[in-house]
Amino acid sequence: MTEDTAHQQVALITGANKGIGRATAEQLAALGMTVLVGARDPRRGEEAATALRAAGGDAHAITLDVTDPATVQEAARLVEERCGHLDALVNNAGITGSGQVAPEDALDQIPSSVDLDMVRAVFETNVFGVITVTNAMLPLLRRSPAPRIVNVSSAAASLAIAADPDGPLADLPTSAAYTPSKTALNALTVQYANELRKDGIFVNAAAPGYVDTDMNDHKGHLTPGQGAAIVVRLATLSADGPTGGFFSENGPLPW
Repeated sequence: MTEDTAHQQVALITGANKGIGRATAEQLAALGMTVLVGARDPRRGEEAATALRAAGGDAHAITLDVTDPATVQEAARLVEERCGHLDALVNNAGITGSGQVAPEDALDQIPSSVDLDMVRAVFETNVFGVITVTNAMLPLLRRSPAPRIVNVSSAAASLAIAADPDGPLADLPTSAAYTPSKTALNALTVQYANELRKDGIFVNAAAPGYVDTDMNDHKGHLTPGQGAAIVVRLATLSADGPTGGFFSENGPLPW
């Protein structure tokens, strides 16, 4: 990072060493933003940042485990020291709890037999981790003229879609961990948006779609770049953009 970043737009993406997070980093870097690649594994984070720099972007690795408040606070300290502010925070890091498996095979998510420790671990990352990171980065976001927060959610988080017996999720096993965690994330998005609206901080939830990633054992039909498009759009909203919403690439989704 350079010493003079006062007027440079800066974005932090958690879980940015692969998948949708990395594609988001690539697209934001292509727009000219300084991109901070948040990753639990320093080596993987640095590999991703190096690749982004090789492609012409201004990218830097930040070691950040959303379930470890100490690394989150250290990340905030580094951003403060080297950039002085933050324009966009993308809370992308997330887990299903089932590991690298296709959704139709995630039978360990069935509510009547789910392991509570797995549910707790999923919420620790997908919900509590977002609170930890967001609150640590808010002082830096407040220094931006147009701060944006994007929480990477899922269409599965929609109660309206999930409750439809003839809907697109009807043939998948019910989920007691991943899906409720994303529904909770949506609720959290609205609460942050309500609090921060008066400060000009826009907070929205993005549903990237069924993207080819490790998370679904690469069964998704969209590329990470296609999934990242809505995330990037919400991270770079103009002053007349929405806040407190839930969006896919095709527009608003029902709660």
